[in-house]
Amino acid sequence: MDYFIPEDKKIRVIINTDAKNEVDDQFAIVHAVLSSSFNLHGIIPAHFGDRKSKTSLQDSHDETMLLLELMGLQKEFRIEDGAANAMPDEVTPVDSPGARLIIEEAMKDDNRPLHVAFYGPLTDMASALLIEPKIADKDIKVICIGGGEWPSGGQEYNLSNDIHSANVVFKSNLEVWQIPRNVYRMMPVGYAELIERVYPHGEIGKYLAEEVIYFNNQSISRPAEYRILGDSPAVGVMIYPDCGKWTWKPAPVFDQNMNYFHSGKFRPIKVYETINSRFILEDFFAKLSHFSRANCSYE
Repeated sequence: MDYFIPEDKKIRVIINTDAKNEVDDQFAIVHAVLSSSFNLHGIIPAHFGDRKSKTSLQDSHDETMLLLELMGLQKEFRIEDGAANAMPDEVTPVDSPGARLIIEEAMKDDNRPLHVAFYGPLTDMASALLIEPKIADKDIKVICIGGGEWPSGGQEYNLSNDIHSANVVFKSNLEVWQIPRNVYRMMPVGYAELIERVYPHGEIGKYLAEEVIYFNNQSISRPAEYRILGDSPAVGVMIYPDCGKWTWKPAPVFDQNMNYFHSGKFRPIKVYETINSRFILEDFFAKLSHFSRANCSYE
């Protein structure tokens, strides 16, 4: 059976993704696309610095489009590229179509909050804030995959790609839901489960499963038959905000070593301490299976 969710009950969502950074964004993109409770207003491909690629924004754009093409949905969603690089400081935005999309949706007359989920750096959210400060007073929930373990912080990949933008967002009045490194790493999935639950479901399932195994074989030296799907918690907490234990804590700021500085003077943010990985994975598996059955011509 299909289920129906009234339009006014749906969650307003924008996804911001450094899609070609690794192989976990892909699962979180597909999960968001398949979530019937989302009004997905757009996907913003994002940069992931220049250490892995000198064309990271273009790489993310191309990967996003490939995923949608494999699903036969390339014309269904608005795609607006984000910034090609990090902010140079905390006062200079990097303008982009992606930042303008955030502003456009934030300024709409809609009683529902706007959820903007960041699978990578916060460049486009911070830039949107600096370009149009009025959005700081709008009902926006920023879901942030990044930052080190509380309370000390430390090295973390997403944060490292734009520390300035993280400070702009964490100092703002926006509602931030932070999923730090120690929590997003609670999302392992094994090869056997991928082969059983993902691979059989059309071209997109085949691609997702094969890419994980290929990426692991190419990028890590240790034995492995699993991958951390570190961006998927962002989708899980939008579907179900209590998808893990969380507490409100005064927002920290970050030094250049990505350590937290706790002044206590900024508004509280929601910090997740655990995540329900089984809820997220089972929801994804079920939606992928349903999509595959409904679109058997893509298999």
